[in-house]
Amino acid sequence: MSKGDATRERILGEAFRVASRDGLEGLSIGGLAETLGMSKSGLFAHFGSKEDLQLEVLRAAARLFEDTVVRPAFRTPRGAPRIRQLFENWLRWANSPDTAYGCLFVTASVELDDHPGAARDFVVEVQKQLLEAIARSAQMAIDAGHFRRDVDGRQFAFELYGLLLVFHHAKRLLREPRAEARARAGFDRLLASAAAPS
Repeated sequence: MSKGDATRERILGEAFRVASRDGLEGLSIGGLAETLGMSKSGLFAHFGSKEDLQLEVLRAAARLFEDTVVRPAFRTPRGAPRIRQLFENWLRWANSPDTAYGCLFVTASVELDDHPGAARDFVVEVQKQLLEAIARSAQMAIDAGHFRRDVDGRQFAFELYGLLLVFHHAKRLLREPRAEARARAGFDRLLASAAAPS
């Protein structure tokens, strides 16, 4: 890795931490430059504008989520085991020191929902891809005989995604000590409701 690439990665790492805590609008070229001991012009050499920086932080977060949550789950056998692994990986992501301030995508979804622009478009696309991946996994669970034939994969994805969002809300905002236990209980009920008769 070149020195320029290493510097860019260091900037993105700090920007990811700040954006998770303060939101994308909380990113400041000047603030990042000061924290990292760089000049503003040095930081601008890597990211020409605040919007460019926001987009690159979101892209880096999407790659990290893909590598940490999605890809490992998709190495698990198709069907219910894959969906369970996706859920477990997602919980680990939400509890990781890397996301100590919460999931950047949850923060960005709330922050950007009514703000058109490239950052919102990117978040929307990533979330749609994730929902589609869950729906496809549910269809594979049907095909494998793990889920009933009449299970609606998109509805299953909606409910699983909803569980993870309410877990984040309960854990981060409400400081609910049983947030993870409640999320697991909800997930077990969701799987049981979709399960094919034995």
